[in-house]
Amino acid sequence: MQSSLRRFSADSGKKVESVLVSSNVTLMDRNPKDAGVAVYFTWDGISTCIAVDRYQRIEENLQAIHHVIEAERTKLRHGGLNLVRAAFRGYAALPPPQTSKADPCTVLGVKRGATVAEIEAAYREKAKKAHPDAGGSHNAMADLNAARDALLGQKP
Repeated sequence: MQSSLRRFSADSGKKVESVLVSSNVTLMDRNPKDAGVAVYFTWDGISTCIAVDRYQRIEENLQAIHHVIEAERTKLRHGGLNLVRAAFRGYAALPPPQTSKADPCTVLGVKRGATVAEIEAAYREKAKKAHPDAGGSHNAMADLNAARDALLGQKP
């Protein structure tokens, strides 16, 4: 994927900068439940994010991102720079959702000292309604994620 970005930069004559690869891989868990990968970078002044979570393995999702970048190189060769600029505006990296400063226990509806199981159960129940795919909003989901992370971060 990095070599694809270098070739894309060379083909376009524009720098690819500030590359960041994001996934749920940790040192202890190389096969997370969510194998999605997002690659953030700036090209020609356009903040870009290419994210793929279609496949079960991180390597496969990275390979898919490589193919997306290679497809953009093909557009450069056959359609020109303006076509690729227009496409990259569609990949615009969205700003992170703003989270409220509400008390995490209040957001999840759990009591202080709730167990990990209680926190997770409350999170799952609230996420059924707050998730954007279920009619909720990105901000509501960000609030739930922040609340869960804050409460679980306090657990040993």
